[in-house]
Amino acid sequence: MRIPLVQRVEYLKQACRGKTVLHLGCTDWPYTNWRLKLGSLLHLELQGVAREIWGFDYDQAGLDVLAQSGVSNLRRVDLERLETLDLEKQFDVILAGEMIEHLSNPGLFLHAIQRFMRTDSTLVITTINAYCGMRMFIYALRGRGGKMEPVHPDHVAYYSYSTLHHLVSRANLSVKRFLFYDIGFEHRPHNRFYINWINDVCVRLSPQLADGIIAECALAEESVA
Repeated sequence: MRIPLVQRVEYLKQACRGKTVLHLGCTDWPYTNWRLKLGSLLHLELQGVAREIWGFDYDQAGLDVLAQSGVSNLRRVDLERLETLDLEKQFDVILAGEMIEHLSNPGLFLHAIQRFMRTDSTLVITTINAYCGMRMFIYALRGRGGKMEPVHPDHVAYYSYSTLHHLVSRANLSVKRFLFYDIGFEHRPHNRFYINWINDVCVRLSPQLADGIIAECALAEESVA
């Protein structure tokens, strides 16, 4: 069965529409001010469709910027130490968007986040695809012997269909749905033309060479029992 290829932002807005939402890594720091200027900060887009939204982040500077912009329900917390947060609340949707690849101990996060989940809650994990064709092509041409990798400087891991499934299952969660996401419409105008062209050729050949992956997760049955 062919796994769907979606636009990440549009998919997330649909997943959060009318729901109570917890957005992890909500500030997108250090790009918060730039995103606000462009009108493309994901937290504000989700705020426009969610019934209620909360934001967790560890970057105080980014939280301050959001608070000054009128955003409420913000908490500063280390996502690997969620047990330290004094908040007793469950959510319909928990969004871990583009943050699990930043964590040194993702297992600690996946176990701790379950305190905010009900049996019908969905944990949505989005992250860069380990087998992204566009990045592999660029790396092959400009990698300089492996030293010039096209990767965010704060990333410490890559995930794929298999590795993300295994990681989630070890935390007594299960993947209910898996998707690939394409380069976003919001990024295309800022990319060099050949980046978009290479990506489009890759995903036309095979969707699993797409920019990123999405896993919709729920509490495993043994966790609920």
